[in-house]
Amino acid sequence: MARSGEETPVIDVRGLRKVYQLGDVSVCALNGVTLAVERGEFVAVMGHSGSGKSTFMNLIGCLDRPTSGEYYLEGESVSKMSRDRLAAIRNKRIGFVFQGFNLLARTTALENVELPMVYAGTPFEERRARGLGALATVGLGDRIDHHTTELSGGQQQRVAIARALVNHPSLILADEPTGNLDTHSSEDIMRVFRNLNEEQGITIVVVTHEPDIAGWSRRTVIFRDGLVVDDRPTTPAAEAIPA
Repeated sequence: MARSGEETPVIDVRGLRKVYQLGDVSVCALNGVTLAVERGEFVAVMGHSGSGKSTFMNLIGCLDRPTSGEYYLEGESVSKMSRDRLAAIRNKRIGFVFQGFNLLARTTALENVELPMVYAGTPFEERRARGLGALATVGLGDRIDHHTTELSGGQQQRVAIARALVNHPSLILADEPTGNLDTHSSEDIMRVFRNLNEEQGITIVVVTHEPDIAGWSRRTVIFRDGLVVDDRPTTPAAEAIPA
């Protein structure tokens, strides 16, 4: 937890380790990571395949639990929570954006965005209002009734971002969010993230292997062999890209 007089970080991991047992072989995916992400930061997590960045993302997204070490989400220890409690944390405090969009094909953009609120038991009128607001925020206010198959890849990812926003999460985690997109659409998506961070103060962590995508962030953390080997401010390459 934060020291007296300091704001509590959104993410605070201490000595985080994750060991997978593959038959008789133990594989250490994370080997004692200590890292904090403050409220309102925009962080890119980079590293080669097998570096530990995806394992880190799964742990801070409460999709898995560490073998040892502590993880505090907004000052609350989540390392040893039950599965049900972790599921509640994921739904209320964390918004996920994935490479493959993970949208339902036979439903509209608005229905996709409303889905987390359906699970949360949000009343219909509130659901509708928040869904419309989120789609407007990502520039899709005129596409609310379009089905997934009627949207481009970039538009589908915008729907996924809107879906991540509707429960007003403390944190958005994006795992290779531009991996299925062309350069122009990738820039559009990263511009959406930048705007959400700068205009709404949303804390964003993006996992990527692409330096130009990491260039949109304000801080870059690099993993290698289960450890953080570099943690530095980013000079955003995107500042040279016209809006």
